[in-house]
Amino acid sequence: MPRELFTSPAHWTWLIVVYFFVGGIAGGSFFIAAMLDLVGNRADRSLSRLGYLVALPGIAIGGPLLILDLGRKERFWHMLVQSETFRPMFKWWSPISFGTWIVSAFGAFAFVAFLAALVRSGDRPQRGPLVPFHKIVYGLGPLSKLFLILGALTGLALAGYTGMLLSVTNRPVWANMNLFGINLLGLLFLASAVSAAAATLYLLGRRRGAGVEHESLHALTRFDDWVLGLELLVLIAAIVSLASFFGSVSAAWLAGWGALLIIGVLVLGILVPLVLYARPRMLGGNSGVLAAILVLVGSFLLRTVVVMSSETIESLERVAHGG
Repeated sequence: MPRELFTSPAHWTWLIVVYFFVGGIAGGSFFIAAMLDLVGNRADRSLSRLGYLVALPGIAIGGPLLILDLGRKERFWHMLVQSETFRPMFKWWSPISFGTWIVSAFGAFAFVAFLAALVRSGDRPQRGPLVPFHKIVYGLGPLSKLFLILGALTGLALAGYTGMLLSVTNRPVWANMNLFGINLLGLLFLASAVSAAAATLYLLGRRRGAGVEHESLHALTRFDDWVLGLELLVLIAAIVSLASFFGSVSAAWLAGWGALLIIGVLVLGILVPLVLYARPRMLGGNSGVLAAILVLVGSFLLRTVVVMSSETIESLERVAHGG
């Protein structure tokens, strides 16, 4: 492993891991909900409503976690506004600046859709002060469709930008997940987030009183099948791309973080859920529940391995050299 790849560690804590996880679910949930409203049928409306109800709390939890991890928490607004001119602070070439605006834009879409979902009942909203929000999301024809499309794209951007942010650094592991010029880490985080969102909506949709049709839940598991398949391919490519990283620290890395990546993410978080989705009667009707839980565990472990293994790479190198 070449020494010039090293920079100072970001010293990120578990707050960042949880933010990556929860924020990904928020973005993925909005994307799924918007797609159901755009191309789904009337039976899917309860599920899409559930997606909007998940998206806002997700970003409401994730945003403060990101701020808490800052060194100077009171200055988070400098990422949005210039301190001297009070003009918008946007640097399109900076993944951090770009990501800050993605989080802010998604928060706006999620807020409107959440309020619209609160008053959504069947084909018509209930009466009250929140009805205008329902009209924005559902009652303006092409403009409502444009809102949903932009919100879905912003949700996907939120789900994947964290991987893009890590990959532009020259930290080991983060910088190594590229193959043939493809940013595998961003694509991996994106697929994992959408899959975790589908698993979350499946578990919530099974609750009594959720009102989600069985057909919608079945379609959701089929969708998660495809997303897990994509995640599997990208993860395998990412593992191959890490071959250049496996130098002097390979034994220590493989014994710890690498083992967690292969066993916890690849096997338990992807392969086992694929089998359980394909064999829904294997566990007497609970195959889908276990599969969804394992998907969520695998998604969280993926972010744990990616973030924490790079944070501890110097200590692994010292172990490899007997230091």
